[in-house]
Amino acid sequence: MGVVVDPSVPAEVAGLLRVNASLLSRMRAGWTPRDSCDSRRPRRGSSGTLLLAATPVVIALMAVLLDSPFAPAGFVLLGTFVFVVLVKIASMSEPPEDERPHERQVYEQARWYDGRYLLGEDFDQEARLVLGRAQRAVGAVLRSHVNAEGLLDDAGNAVMLPAQEWEIARLLAKLSALRREHRELHERGLAPEVAPVLQPLERALSASEAAVVARVEALERYADRVREAERAYHAHAQIEELRTRLPRYEELLAESGADGLALAELEKLADDADTLERTLRHSVESAHVAFRHLES
Repeated sequence: MGVVVDPSVPAEVAGLLRVNASLLSRMRAGWTPRDSCDSRRPRRGSSGTLLLAATPVVIALMAVLLDSPFAPAGFVLLGTFVFVVLVKIASMSEPPEDERPHERQVYEQARWYDGRYLLGEDFDQEARLVLGRAQRAVGAVLRSHVNAEGLLDDAGNAVMLPAQEWEIARLLAKLSALRREHRELHERGLAPEVAPVLQPLERALSASEAAVVARVEALERYADRVREAERAYHAHAQIEELRTRLPRYEELLAESGADGLALAELEKLADDADTLERTLRHSVESAHVAFRHLES
């Protein structure tokens, strides 16, 4: 699952966090980008300066060795020096770790907005399933045509549904952490005297989980009402399209002398359009009722 971000985080930053889940996980595990002023890391320019300063000395030493009985040693020294120079040139073309602006930007934003985003590892398996249900319900509403067309409270949906998703995710992350601690406690083994003390805590966990699931079920009921309105919306649009073609069919029937045979069917098409319009209005009203339940 991806990164869940508090909807109050600026959209640009939220987008940056969502597409960098693996980097955020590394940061959570302790990774930090190196500082350009890190004294433990030699500066790129200092090693180049030392190499440049050593060049005359190395050349003089090679000249002496090549004119002496130790000429083979001079050739070895020459080869070694050339190899070091080539390695240095290659390393200068690689961007150092402290010059990765993207990672630095993600790191700084993640620190600034710490606590306002959640990663996949913040949720246990049960929590992931519940959160997935909530996200699917929210997505079904926000992506619907009836919402885009303003037949629902599109402004309210745009604000309230992401806030609901974040609140559900935040509570599920807390539940996951407490359940994890609870399991670890059981795995270490419990003294008989401790079991009665844990029972109220277990009941608290169960009650909290039931309350979160109830929120998700309310979201799902709203999404179901929106899906019904969506079906009626598409059916109504198709019937309306057919109604615009009626004059051509009526003209054809009149010219062919068959208008009396099909008049009832054409009238039924108009009735179907009216019925679907009423169905659409009813579906939208049901969705509005479900939305009001979410607010309470």
